[in-house]
Amino acid sequence: MLINPEDKQVEIYRPGQDVELLQSPSTISGADVLPEFSLNLEWIWR
Repeated sequence: MLINPEDKQVEIYRPGQDVELLQSPSTISGADVLPEFSLNLEWIWR
């Protein structure tokens, strides 16, 4: 996972899959790798 605060984007990398690009998501989760993980990104985009 790569957070780009300048462009307000998050790139999510998963083995065997294309990169997923999110534009200004309010939160991101750890999905299968860290099921309980959730990160609030709203403060980064301000």
